[in-house]
Amino acid sequence: MATAVANEPKTETCGLGLKDAPPSAAPITVTEKAAEEVKRYVEEMRASGQVEPGGNLYLRVRVQGAGCSGFQNKLDLDAKFDEKTDQKFEFHGIEVVVDKRSLLYLSGAVVDFHQDLNKRGFSVTNPNAKGTCGCGSSYSM
Repeated sequence: MATAVANEPKTETCGLGLKDAPPSAAPITVTEKAAEEVKRYVEEMRASGQVEPGGNLYLRVRVQGAGCSGFQNKLDLDAKFDEKTDQKFEFHGIEVVVDKRSLLYLSGAVVDFHQDLNKRGFSVTNPNAKGTCGCGSSYSM
């Protein structure tokens, strides 16, 4: 594993036997505000006993076919990571898991958290989205 620097995520090097190969840039970004909110939520779950002691929770980011425009982003906390189907990144102290199929659609996406008068919650801004539906919950590519 490469060591994360400031806002750069930890990524695994390619399996070509090059141990000192530079890590590639992560295809997605999680802002510090979003990471802090995920940490807060995980701590609440631990305090209430919803997470096993010593258990790991990952922020899972994925794209699923849904909504009137065709695609929808989904964020979940997941205890599972499958090395064969998932890729793992680290942003601001949280581990993020994305399945390889979703990575095809999420290149350049940013996960953020908003807390103001008009909007509270997580958002995923995807530069690959060509159009959105009227309510903004799904998009086309």
